[in-house]
Amino acid sequence: MANNVYGEYNIVFSIMMFFNVVLAFGMETAFFRFYNLREDKQEVVNNSLIYLSITSLLFLTLGLLTKDYWSTYLNVDAEIIKYLIWILVLDALVIIPFSKLRANQRPVFYSAVKIGNVIVNVSLNIFFLYALPKLAVAYPGSFFDSIYTEGQQVQYVFLANLIASALTLLVFASDYLKIKLTFNTDLCKQMIRYGFPVMIGGLAFAINESFDKILLGRLLPPEIALVEVGKYAACYKLGLFMVLFRQAYTLGIEPFFFNYAKNDDAPTKYATITKYFAIIGSLIMLCVIVFVDILKPIMIPNPSYWEAMKVVPLIILANFCLGIYSNLSVWYKLRDKTMIGAYISIFGAVLTIVLNYALIPIWSYVGSAIATLIAYGSMMLISYVLGNRYYPIPYDKKAITGYTSMAIAFSAIYFYGFRENYFVGIAFIAIFVAVLYKYEGKLLRSIIK
Repeated sequence: MANNVYGEYNIVFSIMMFFNVVLAFGMETAFFRFYNLREDKQEVVNNSLIYLSITSLLFLTLGLLTKDYWSTYLNVDAEIIKYLIWILVLDALVIIPFSKLRANQRPVFYSAVKIGNVIVNVSLNIFFLYALPKLAVAYPGSFFDSIYTEGQQVQYVFLANLIASALTLLVFASDYLKIKLTFNTDLCKQMIRYGFPVMIGGLAFAINESFDKILLGRLLPPEIALVEVGKYAACYKLGLFMVLFRQAYTLGIEPFFFNYAKNDDAPTKYATITKYFAIIGSLIMLCVIVFVDILKPIMIPNPSYWEAMKVVPLIILANFCLGIYSNLSVWYKLRDKTMIGAYISIFGAVLTIVLNYALIPIWSYVGSAIATLIAYGSMMLISYVLGNRYYPIPYDKKAITGYTSMAIAFSAIYFYGFRENYFVGIAFIAIFVAVLYKYEGKLLRSIIK
């Protein structure tokens, strides 16, 4: 895919991320809160499914009626817009079934469905992009020839995603067949009041996560804008390992926070878990940065994108700060002060926008990476300060600060001073692990076990 096309579609996906957040409407977090508070858990499931079904149907209707407008506004084929609308709706309809699996501690089935979705998606992409063109040529007039249209590769990518999302919803058909045509209005109002600030925070997070790419496309000269977006988005992917660690951790930890909240030792347990995250996250950050140039040609085959590699440490550190913020955010979810969480996220979003406007004209995508790091770092610090006031947790500040500072220092020294000198990089990793083992040997053995 050409550089400018890759950049263009990254902008499209960034815009669609906002609609994803709106469709979810904070119901995932609200579901966990009320699923653990109320005796009648099926009523919480029933209400959540009905609510999201109604809002998704409304979005689908409105989206299909206005798809031509969005096609013109985004300069994207109307067929792709139609696929995106359906994908967003189908993904919204599985939010509660997936949340129910997490709440009921069924990680094997959860992972099987998620992995199955990826396998179907990848397999269909291989079929549509590589096998189908050859089959259409080899067997003219056949079924394969009738469904193949030359030059529609992008549409096939979205079609594969759509089919995978539809099959995922089919897996959870039983959840919808069990819906009772009874609706607890009071419960719905409570869940909306709880979830609305979460949605606002989600929109602010979407700005933090994707608005930089949109602004890059708008603030840079038109002749280089999409190319620069493509470079930035490609190298952004090298933060994937930290993103996956943070997301996998959040998937398991959020229901745990709500389940464990009634125990007397909950604050102590939360402090220990945050220390786990900081230790493992610090090690992942250091290892990825040391071996990032080995991963580079695998994850970014186009060498013209490698110019943006300088932003990788900033993006990894930003996602690490976001992961710590996810831990620190437990206090406003348990104290039902989700609006404060929304304010923190809004502050981060405003900071992101202001810094991007200020830094992009000077440093291009490097300015965007700096803005992301400052925004997530600020949100982390604010949440920590407010958490001490509303829900004190005895974090091991000395250990967390020490290990993260060491990992950041080693990463910076290696990447900007000894990059691709693996003797130095591996030595840094060995020193870091040795220090961990000396002071946290018992903890590390517990984590491994």
